[in-house]
Amino acid sequence: MANKESVGAFAIVPTNDLVATISFWERLGFERVGGDKDYIILTGWDCEVHVTQAGEGPWAVPVDHNPFGVFIRTPQVDAIAALVDDLIIRPGGILRHRDWGLYEFAVAAPDGLLVRIGWPSSLVEAKS
Repeated sequence: MANKESVGAFAIVPTNDLVATISFWERLGFERVGGDKDYIILTGWDCEVHVTQAGEGPWAVPVDHNPFGVFIRTPQVDAIAALVDDLIIRPGGILRHRDWGLYEFAVAAPDGLLVRIGWPSSLVEAKS
């Protein structure tokens, strides 16, 4: 997981518990590469995610109905699934080929953030 410059759009995800969120992303194979005490930049699997400490009151993340989600697009789906098998949302989020053409699984991050990890099924099948 070498740190390299990349072009793209990267999610900035608010969290009510920055410490727990950093631990979650590290468990997924990401590492902290920048930021400050309230804004953390993590990279892994040739992807980047930014997490920020949410505010209070109306700025807090609504845990029961968190509207935020992140999709990690990587061919390393199986490797990541092995790291977090106990966190995979079951039964619906299990690792499988989906009708919409992705080989993917889903986990719930702190604050109820939906994190889906996948790769196009056609590319997975092409490797077999």
